[in-house]
Amino acid sequence: MSALIFYVVRALWYLMSLLPMKILYFFSDLLFYLIYYIVGYRRKVVRRNLTNSFPEKSPKEIERLEKRFYHSLCDYFMETMKLYGMTEEQARKRIQFTGLEEVEKAIARGQSVVAYMAHTINWEYATLIPLWIKDKNAQVGHIYHPLENKHFDDFFKKVRGQYNSENISMAATLRRIVELSKQGRQFIIGFIADQVPTWEAINHWLTFFNQETAVFTGTEKIARRTHSAVFFLKFTREKRGRYTAHFVPMCDDAAQLPELELTNMYYRLLEESIKETPHLWLWTHNRWKRTRQGQIEREKRREEGRRLLEQRERERQQKEKSNV
Repeated sequence: MSALIFYVVRALWYLMSLLPMKILYFFSDLLFYLIYYIVGYRRKVVRRNLTNSFPEKSPKEIERLEKRFYHSLCDYFMETMKLYGMTEEQARKRIQFTGLEEVEKAIARGQSVVAYMAHTINWEYATLIPLWIKDKNAQVGHIYHPLENKHFDDFFKKVRGQYNSENISMAATLRRIVELSKQGRQFIIGFIADQVPTWEAINHWLTFFNQETAVFTGTEKIARRTHSAVFFLKFTREKRGRYTAHFVPMCDDAAQLPELELTNMYYRLLEESIKETPHLWLWTHNRWKRTRQGQIEREKRREEGRRLLEQRERERQQKEKSNV
């Protein structure tokens, strides 16, 4: 059944991708009314995120921003459909990459490049970077989280990799980087680093949009280990369907910065970028579901569990001794 659903979805996706963007944007406008007014897709999460992040805004301003975000989200769905089978000529019209001179200088120095990214619409277009990179020896790639359904996972890898941006799973990131290094190849890899870390991965907190926020530090660790040049890839929308992605230099060698400075810098740049165009960030993501208090309570429960297990083990040993 899952295979049948996949083939139906892929066929519909392909047919939609053949339509002109004007028609797809018409469907986007219809989709907005469906998911915002009828389905109410994650509206409580979005409203809470926006209200907490912009306490200076009135309820009316928050509502207007919320609607602009949902319009952008629907555009993202349609633009991503169009990405399937998009020609090189069409791709070059959709997005321009600027600041590549500094990226190419780093590659010329023999360095690799780590690009901090975020869920800023339309982040999927970052997979088109190979069209603008002159040095074809440098492997362009992006880190992704594999989907459980193999059919859909293979399909999305095909869509994102059609212009030679390599799909690298999170679990295989370091292994793939080591392989490239052994081959004497530099890499330009994008890390979408604004996700919520698992409880086990939390080792750093900072203030992001007025809220204490647990953050990933894995991108920084990889950049430091590989002495990479680091950039922040800032997305802006010039008009509907037209984007610019600018490589903002963060440092020439990650290993030269104090520990955690890169992570802190990334979140400062990200917050500044979001404030310029807040409707383009993915507010449906439950970004602040992890709390410091939640972490403390979780550690207490784990400690209590360990003590209970130790107590039971002692009782078991005492019982065995008494039976001897």
